[in-house]
Amino acid sequence: MSSPSRHLKYLLGWLIAGTRGGVTRARIIEALRERPQNANQLTTLIEMDYRTIRHHLEVLEKNRLIVSAGDRYGKTYFLGPELEENYMLFEEILKRI
Repeated sequence: MSSPSRHLKYLLGWLIAGTRGGVTRARIIEALRERPQNANQLTTLIEMDYRTIRHHLEVLEKNRLIVSAGDRYGKTYFLGPELEENYMLFEEILKRI
C-alpha cells in the first residue's frame, strides 16, 4: 500500500470507525458518492439537524475527504479526489462499524 493510501486508511479509520460521529460521516460520504449535494439536501436525506450535518461536513472537508464548490447555502460538496480514487478503503472501514 502506498504512503498516501496508508495515510487515507488511517484517517478513515479514525474519522469513521474511531469517533462517535463516524456513522453520520459515513452516511454523508455514501450520499456524496451517489451525487454532489449541499448541506440542506443532506439534512433532508439523512434526516438530521442542519447544524449537525454542517459540523460533519466541516470535519470531512478539513481532512480533505470532501471538497466543495460555491458559497453559503449553495455550497455543494463532492468526494475529494483521493477518497474517490481509493473508495474501496472506505468500504473496508465501513464493514467494521
